[in-house]
Amino acid sequence: MPQVVPLQAIPNQTVQCQLGNQACTINVYQLAFGLFCDVYVSGTLICAGVICLNATLIVRYAYLGFSGDFVFLDTSLEGADPVYTALGDQFQMVYLSSAEIAALNLPAGIS
Repeated sequence: MPQVVPLQAIPNQTVQCQLGNQACTINVYQLAFGLFCDVYVSGTLICAGVICLNATLIVRYAYLGFSGDFVFLDTSLEGADPVYTALGDQFQMVYLSSAEIAALNLPAGIS
């Protein structure tokens, strides 16, 4: 079952949580041209400055050393890209385990 990362409707935030047996720190921030995020595991940067798009993986590549991945989902089913004013409500950041990602049958090289 995918886990929802608890985000608030504020433009810049940091969330610390345990996901897939990993101590995660996630920075989510709004810039003039979109919502972005950084992912750290146990203080090590995994990916930075990734634009947050609807239903698009954040980490994307297994070689980065992260188990699983994140996606933003538009719960209104409109398919809009996330904006901070609706985080935690219309837009949910969801953690997917490696098994859940494998079930998506993504192209080789993408986690």
